[in-house]
Amino acid sequence: MIFESLPTTPRSDELIDKAFSRAARTGRAKQNKLEAQQSMLQTASNILSDNLENVVVEWPDFELVDPFYYELADAIVDVDELRKSLSEVMWASRQIDNLAREYQSKLRKTDADTARKHRKQAFARMASVVEEVEDDLLRLGEARDALKTLPDIRPDEPALVVAGYPNVGKSSFVNDVTRASNEIARYPFTTKGVQIGHFERDRIRYQIIDTPGLLDRPEEDRNDIERQAVSALEHLADAVLFVVDASGECGYPIESQLELRDAVKTRFEQRDIPVLTVCNKSDRSTDVEADLYMSVETGENVEEVLDAAVEAVGFEPDIPPSRNE
Repeated sequence: MIFESLPTTPRSDELIDKAFSRAARTGRAKQNKLEAQQSMLQTASNILSDNLENVVVEWPDFELVDPFYYELADAIVDVDELRKSLSEVMWASRQIDNLAREYQSKLRKTDADTARKHRKQAFARMASVVEEVEDDLLRLGEARDALKTLPDIRPDEPALVVAGYPNVGKSSFVNDVTRASNEIARYPFTTKGVQIGHFERDRIRYQIIDTPGLLDRPEEDRNDIERQAVSALEHLADAVLFVVDASGECGYPIESQLELRDAVKTRFEQRDIPVLTVCNKSDRSTDVEADLYMSVETGENVEEVLDAAVEAVGFEPDIPPSRNE
C-alpha cells in the first residue's frame, strides 16, 4: 500500500537538536578552529536539508496516485493542504542549502573568532527556517499516521463491492465465497471494520469488499468525509452486488432497501459500473424483483451469484503477445 512505508516525520525541535548536537561533535574532532567552524556548519546544514528533503520525497506524487487512493486520502487529510505543506518543507530544505553556501563563503575569508560568530549566526537563521515550517511538519506527521493504516486494497485487481442495509447477509456472503477468515481493516472515518476477501477465477484474483458505515445507509445520513469515501469506491469498484432481504428479518422494510439500491445504482452506473440486485435469504422470501436469488445460509445459488458478478466485471488481464505474433 502506497502510504504504508512513509517514515516518521521529525518535529522541528527534534531536527534542530539532532543537527546542532551532531555538528558540535564534529567541531570538537577538529584541531584547527577555523576548520571546526566550517565542519560544524556543513554537518548541521546537511542534516537539516537532507532530513527535510527526505520528508518530501518519501511521499508519493499525488499527480500519479491512483484515483481511489487519492480520493480516500483527500477525504481523510485534505490533499491540497498536504501538498502545500510538502512544498513548504521542500522550500525550507533549499533555504538551508542557500544559507550553507552563503556562510561557507564568509568562513573562508575570515579568522577563527569571526568565523565562530558567522557560524552561530548561520545556525540561528537555519533554526528559524526550520521553525517556520513547524506546523507543516506536524501536519505531515499527522497525515502519515492517518494514512499508513488504510486497508491494503489494490486498485489494479478487479473488485466487487458489496452494498446493502445492515443484517441482510453481506458479511456472511463475503465469508462464504472466500472460504476463509477475511481481513478486517478500518478506515479512520468508519466505526466498523471494512471486510476484504479474495477469491480466484481462471487464475485471476478478485477482491470482494464490504464497507459498513458507507454503503449501508442513505446518502443524506452520511457526512462529507463519508460521501467522499463513497466517491473513492466509485474509482475502485468493477461491479456492485446490492444485497436485499425480502423477509424483513434484517429490520428494514424492503421499500427502504430498494430506495437505497436505486441511489447506489444511480451513483455507480454514472461511471458504467454494473449494479446487480441480489435477494438473500431466498429460502424465506423471494418477494422482490431481483437479478439473482440466493441463500447464504443454505448455500443455494451462492456460486451462481459469484459467477454472475465475475461476468459483470468482465475483467480481461493484459497478456503480452507471444513471440510468434
